[in-house]
Amino acid sequence: MPHIEGQVPRPEETDQLLFSPGGYSQLWNHMDSIGPVGLWQEEGAPGCPQEGLPCSPDSSELAQECLNQFKVTSTQLRQIQASLLRSMEQALTGQASPAPAVRMLPTYVESTPHGTEQGDFVVLELGATGASLRVLWVTLTGTEGHQIEPRSQEFLIPQEVMLGPGQQLFDFAARCLSEFLDAHPVDRQGLQLGFNFSFPCHQTGLDKSTLISWTKGFRCSGVEGQDVVQLLRDAIERQGACSIDVVAVVNDTVGTMMGCELGTVPCEVGLVVDTGTNACYMEEARHVAVLDEDRGRVCVSIEWGSFGDDGALGSVLTTFDRILDQESLNPGAQRFEKMIGGLYLGELVRQVLAHLAQHGVLFGGCTSRALLSRGGILLEHVAEMEDASAGTARVHAILRDLGLNPGASDTELVRHVCAAVCTRAAQLCAAALAAVLTRLQHSREQQTLQIAVATGGRVFEHHPRFLSVLQETVTLLVPECDVSFIPSVDGGGRGVAMVTAVAARLAAHRRLLEETLAPFRLNREQLAVVQAQMREAMFKGLQGEASSLRMLPTYVRATPDGSERGDFLALDLGGTNFRVLLVHVATEGVQITNQVYSIPECVAQGSGQQGILLNWTKGFNASDCEGQDVVRLLREALERRQAMKLTVVAIVNDTVGTMMSCGYEDPRCEVGLIVGTGTNACYMEELRNVAGVAGDLGHMCINMEWGAFGDDGSLDTLSTCFDASVDQASINPGKQRFEKMISGMYLGEIVRHILLHLTSLGVLFRGQQTQSLQTRDIFKTKFLSEIESDSLALRQVRAILEDLGLPLTSDDTLMVLEVCQAVSQRAAQLCGAGVAAVVEKIRENRGLEELTVSVGVDGTLYKLHPHFSRLVAATVQELAPCCAVTFLQSEDGSGKGAALVTAVACRLAKQAHV
Repeated sequence: MPHIEGQVPRPEETDQLLFSPGGYSQLWNHMDSIGPVGLWQEEGAPGCPQEGLPCSPDSSELAQECLNQFKVTSTQLRQIQASLLRSMEQALTGQASPAPAVRMLPTYVESTPHGTEQGDFVVLELGATGASLRVLWVTLTGTEGHQIEPRSQEFLIPQEVMLGPGQQLFDFAARCLSEFLDAHPVDRQGLQLGFNFSFPCHQTGLDKSTLISWTKGFRCSGVEGQDVVQLLRDAIERQGACSIDVVAVVNDTVGTMMGCELGTVPCEVGLVVDTGTNACYMEEARHVAVLDEDRGRVCVSIEWGSFGDDGALGSVLTTFDRILDQESLNPGAQRFEKMIGGLYLGELVRQVLAHLAQHGVLFGGCTSRALLSRGGILLEHVAEMEDASAGTARVHAILRDLGLNPGASDTELVRHVCAAVCTRAAQLCAAALAAVLTRLQHSREQQTLQIAVATGGRVFEHHPRFLSVLQETVTLLVPECDVSFIPSVDGGGRGVAMVTAVAARLAAHRRLLEETLAPFRLNREQLAVVQAQMREAMFKGLQGEASSLRMLPTYVRATPDGSERGDFLALDLGGTNFRVLLVHVATEGVQITNQVYSIPECVAQGSGQQGILLNWTKGFNASDCEGQDVVRLLREALERRQAMKLTVVAIVNDTVGTMMSCGYEDPRCEVGLIVGTGTNACYMEELRNVAGVAGDLGHMCINMEWGAFGDDGSLDTLSTCFDASVDQASINPGKQRFEKMISGMYLGEIVRHILLHLTSLGVLFRGQQTQSLQTRDIFKTKFLSEIESDSLALRQVRAILEDLGLPLTSDDTLMVLEVCQAVSQRAAQLCGAGVAAVVEKIRENRGLEELTVSVGVDGTLYKLHPHFSRLVAATVQELAPCCAVTFLQSEDGSGKGAALVTAVACRLAKQAHV
């Protein structure tokens, strides 16, 4: 006899059998299986065994052989899981050879429901229920637990419309839509519509979908290859009765996922087992090659019904599967669907029962016309016959309706056949779902995955045991995934409306986000104005006129020339630390020994006993210092210690030190820039331009103290309400306005105030205000650097924000990222405009057409932020095109630089003495 695939395993196989029909002993011995005798009997030719026809010597053995063909081992399921996962990943990357077994089609649905969606939406459903069209009016309240039952109307599509010109079909749909709206008194202007179009399509946008081919008996001409959304829009316009915006075109699988009730874990997988089967899930957009996106998520339709068309399911195919496939309308295609879909389960059961009857195992060897006719047994029959709670009487009744006369033992065997076919279907579905869950787990780099799966379709509705087998098998295959299964509420209606509502929510939130961030997006003209204003303030400050830039001479008259030698002690006070450094300057370079001391807040804010301090910044507010000579204060402090004899040669701020530190490496470095806790700049000015210092020859390093730029109101046009809030809450309201728009001490606070505003608008965190976000300084500027890092996946960004106690969704993560980008980009551009003003001043001072200059830079924001330095350089290049500017990152500018200032001062003093 010919061999049949799917034989029972040998005893030496240690694989776990996932299905064991009760009441029948397992056959652990290898045996030849029966051939397809009788399976090819002509349809509709019922009968009983003729006299003399040999019967099987062991009916129980024959029945068990048939049942065993539907058994699937855990190894086989894991192989299917791995095979489908490989195909999914091949399709995502766009690999063409070998052709993937499934198509991973982006649906352009970028978010799942938040529960805040509200409004009235129209749904047009075409093709979901065969030759009918359904129109629904769905009202979403945005309130958990409060739902309004949708209103709907179904229209039968005439046969001539299904087979006629495409325009006729869409005109029919538009008329049905108009008739429905006429019957329901509603505002017909500005309605938003979701289009459930359940045919194979190539989707290129949320509202753009091209029909690949008709199915389900439709054969309308002139539609294949066309955008069905545009055809519907044209038909609605021809109808001319209402103003409707077709927002989204959706298939029933996506509708199932989106129609899922909101729970404690996100529902990001949709699973449909109906006439056919399909699944969708939320994939990281950066993994979908055809999208060319690197942020966010997108719903991908797997189209897994075709899985196995390449032979991947050969090990679990039975003879009955092969016969069913050959007798189908599409032999060799949709092999996975034919083992799972509700259209085929009844047919598989019918094939097995007919086979057993023809071999004398069932019904006394008798058959019937219904048993031998395709479609004679339906999914509903299978579900009822398998259900033990229905009782044997119901099984008898169904079989008698099929023209059969079952005996007492027949009922039990029929039940086992139904259970075997449906259990295998559930297990195969579980293996495929396990591939999806594994994909989600890997793509999000999570050790454990908590997720909800929305289920829909007649198999779930009519066959409760299908779900229990599915759950059990998924737990076996992916034990690290915590999966909740939630029945979808009318995926084709409410789910499609939810897609439309989510799209509308995203669009509305996008508008509010853009409006909020628009003042932070500076154009070239705005930056050029800042550059010009700074140039004017620089000129006034140098001349001793009233200006927001103090333009303080530092009495540093030269940068290092490489001849400096000696040992120097440097004291570095700034930010939150105090450092003592011993700097050895020799031929071979600079060697530094240092120790760091943390400055307690009580010292930073207490009495101060350290040129003349004009005012404190960076959070310092020590009393009795402003207006005092800090060198004298330091000398007096050293005398009080009476433990050392030191000469205080020079006082240097960190900006000058940074320039000098880089100047030791590059003699073209004539600008110093700090962008850290605070911000400042210095540069080498022509001495003749410094009104407060005698002499016309040579240079003088000018400490700009540019953090105060704009304190005179010149930056008011660029200042936002969020800047004002940060300024008012600071220890020095109205001062250091430029610094408060640029430096690390304030950017996190600006972001926090923006997040509070967007939350109040309902754009972020579902509108839920949290105590953590109300806390001042909780959003550190370092978070901007981490969040904007290209190396961080969104899950890591999400982890940072969740640590702050923020109730995040994936949409929130993206919007917080955009807020951080807008704030840090403005800061970098303003900084760049300032640098452009400085280098242009140097160029014009020297009467050069082109200037080559280096800028020494220090500060954690500049060094650690992933994009800040690039944005500064780009802005300088745009605003000062005649200047070739190189940015050098300083190494220990404030310490090493202070020592080098001292070394240069000693060198110049020796030269003057000589």
